[in-house]
Amino acid sequence: MTDDEDRADALFHALSDRTRRDILRRVLAGEHSVTNLAEKYDMSFAAVQKHVAVLDRAGLVTKRRDGRQALASGDVRAVRSVGSMLTELESIWRGRISRIDELFTTPEKD
Repeated sequence: MTDDEDRADALFHALSDRTRRDILRRVLAGEHSVTNLAEKYDMSFAAVQKHVAVLDRAGLVTKRRDGRQALASGDVRAVRSVGSMLTELESIWRGRISRIDELFTTPEKD
């Protein structure tokens, strides 16, 4: 497996969870403390920390410390890379669909 494939796996794994997608939306809008994020969800602080860690490992979120607080912010470039991957996949599938359409519209030769 290539590094690009590993990166794609990490990105899509991180985005596969509804809570992580919501956290990502919040931190893309502005930096939040993990404590503040945890207050928004009906789960433990540790669970939210784990979600943020998954997003961080995927490169979608960056974390920094400010005293005792862990702060998270979204990485727009990483989100754009996900969009680029999806656009590439869409292009491949559109090409396949076009070839199938051509097969159906090309008259058979006897």
